[in-house]
Amino acid sequence: MNEHISSAYDRDLENITTLIMRMGGLVEDAILKAANSLADRDIELAEEVRKGDKIIDALEIQINEEAARTIALRAPVSKDLRSLLTVLRLAASLERIGDYAKNIAKRTSVLVDMTHVNGSDSALRRMAREVQSMLKDTLDAYTRGDADLAEDVRQRDQEVDQMYNALFREFLTFMMEDPRNITPCMHLHFMAKNIERMGDLTTNMAEQIIYLVTGEMPEEARPKGDKTAFAKEPS
Repeated sequence: MNEHISSAYDRDLENITTLIMRMGGLVEDAILKAANSLADRDIELAEEVRKGDKIIDALEIQINEEAARTIALRAPVSKDLRSLLTVLRLAASLERIGDYAKNIAKRTSVLVDMTHVNGSDSALRRMAREVQSMLKDTLDAYTRGDADLAEDVRQRDQEVDQMYNALFREFLTFMMEDPRNITPCMHLHFMAKNIERMGDLTTNMAEQIIYLVTGEMPEEARPKGDKTAFAKEPS
């Protein structure tokens, strides 16, 4: 009987993992498409991101339902229960990252007819690609049970913060130099902040994977590079 229950649980978890990986792949795609829609001022691609968010949301609901059903039927304990709780947290983070990608796509349509801010589009795309790479490695760490790879992702969040800091200061400078830059820079700043938050959520996911594999959350405080709260006006 115990072997039967264990086998059924393994099948359930495998099915849920498949859903998580599908959801993760869609979120990765949304990040890149949102950044590309901005860089290319591609309204159709931005709309594709917005519509695709509904599929991501539906997958989160499905994952939550499958996890709840498995908990109710299999009554998992110890690491088995930890695995299902981790899945729920991963799905929630992925859904939020998808929302941020959708927010970027929404602002793209507003920026189409506004003044271009030199270098900002490519910088935001580089930042988004770094977050997408972090997310890919996080999902790989989950499927492989690789705490070291998850820790590597955790450390890389500082690079995303540093990119955000640089953009924040550039936007301040552009707005002070020319009032016509104020509105587009405000939109671009919100986009940069969305990407920075994506990095934070991805790092949260990496920490959950470390907990899943080791049974303990990382002891050291997460390295942070976001210094915008202490930023001074450019001289």
